[in-house]
Amino acid sequence: MSELVRLRRRFHQIPEVGLQLPETQALVLEALEGLPLEITLGESVSSVVAVLRGGRTTEGKRPVVLLRGDMDALPVEEATGLDYASTNGSMHACGHDLHMTMLIGAARELSARRDELAGDVIFMFQPGEEMVDGASYMIAEGVLDAAGATPDFAYAIHVWAGLEPFGTFTTKPGTTMASHDVVAVRYTGQGGHGSAPHKAVDPVPPLAELVTASHAMVTRQFDAFEPVVVTIGKLHAGTAANVIPEYGALEVSIRTFSPESRELVLSRLERLARGIADAHGVECTLENTQSYPPTINDDAEADFVGDTIADVFGAERHVRWEQSLTSSEDFSRILQAVPGCFFGLSACPPALDPATAPFNHSAYAVFDDAVLDDGVRAFTELTLRKIGR
Repeated sequence: MSELVRLRRRFHQIPEVGLQLPETQALVLEALEGLPLEITLGESVSSVVAVLRGGRTTEGKRPVVLLRGDMDALPVEEATGLDYASTNGSMHACGHDLHMTMLIGAARELSARRDELAGDVIFMFQPGEEMVDGASYMIAEGVLDAAGATPDFAYAIHVWAGLEPFGTFTTKPGTTMASHDVVAVRYTGQGGHGSAPHKAVDPVPPLAELVTASHAMVTRQFDAFEPVVVTIGKLHAGTAANVIPEYGALEVSIRTFSPESRELVLSRLERLARGIADAHGVECTLENTQSYPPTINDDAEADFVGDTIADVFGAERHVRWEQSLTSSEDFSRILQAVPGCFFGLSACPPALDPATAPFNHSAYAVFDDAVLDDGVRAFTELTLRKIGR
């Protein structure tokens, strides 16, 4: 068993959720020990930023490459039965343990070849990718300025537990993942007895109207070729059948594939919610409780990644996706500031059918750590082609 595989399995056994990952951070630091890196720890989150200064001189501005690996796990109890499975009630069910290990491997390889580098590398170890927007915390704390200049290029690998055969790299120019917004809507009326609704202001009918009207809004106000997905997954009102409640609330999940559609659907939803509230005489409050922009790859950088993979691994190892994924990713925030590419690597075990294998976030998801060396090689080669040789 290689050192990288042992390291990945150590990460797998200590999954931590959210923005505070002390055990994970400590293991990252242990694995980076002895390398010629400038290391900064997060102040508000358990992040690690490591900067490698290239040894070659260059005229003018030194180019900077940013490589990201996310660190956090999910509140999922593992059911894989692996001999290195987590036992603490959480699970690296999205493969972030592999991401960290690949990034550490790349830091080691590039450190050994620093004399070839005519630029600098930022290794971004990020907590809180799963639903808590860890990237925004790291940006606020200066990850994009860690090398003294804004990165010129940014790359992130995400492993898949299915979708493609083992070892397949995937790229897509332009939008590769959707935006995601969660909007909480609350209607406040006046409670009363169910026998005398005319003496109350009932928030339930406008709440129900908003459920149906929001879905009709999508089909009647948006182009069918510019997808918008609206899901109301949480709705609450009342405590008893014969009591008119004081308030009712729901939460709307919204996914779009362009900044323009995202802005439009958010404004149209607010207009709809407030209009229904006015019609029924209830007060309305809206709050965007979670907000991720779409993940948009730079076209030239997506082509660069695809060409590099074909050169290094063979053209048969690369698939260019035509459709975006409907999930979301906070690497989108990095790509808003830096041209780059978010690309995939299938870690689906060869014995499984990628079309039916338990996918990311499943308690049964299994990632074959034989892809670790490929991830390290991809990160290393991309960096060398930008600032090396």
